[in-house]
Amino acid sequence: MLFRRVFSGAKWERIIGYCRAIRAGNHIYVTGTAPFDEDGSSVHAPGDGYRQARRCFQIIEKALGELDATMADVVRTRMFVTDITRWQEYSQAHGEFFAEHPPCTTMVEIQSLMDPEMLIEIEVDAVVQLDE
Repeated sequence: MLFRRVFSGAKWERIIGYCRAIRAGNHIYVTGTAPFDEDGSSVHAPGDGYRQARRCFQIIEKALGELDATMADVVRTRMFVTDITRWQEYSQAHGEFFAEHPPCTTMVEIQSLMDPEMLIEIEVDAVVQLDE
């Protein structure tokens, strides 16, 4: 089976040793994606759960595109949040990306993320239709 990997250039990929996403056949797995700014230097929109979630989905969407997939191919999302009482902020962004093709989803509150300004980290799984 052919494996295709994409990298976003985030410093954590190099330090920890992982890729942003990997495609194995028609399955794609996108690693936990944090809301870093385009240059990866700082957390996008500190204190704003909606904008942080949107930024995560933008990064995920780009990675999927590099593996010939779209958000419509996503079958599962997992949102790890530091304050679940803000669920509506995260859910608003989720709904904007998946209203037409809702995946299975999970939102779990965790104690903290790698940067204290991060409110959310998201991972997704996708399945791409193979040409028959």
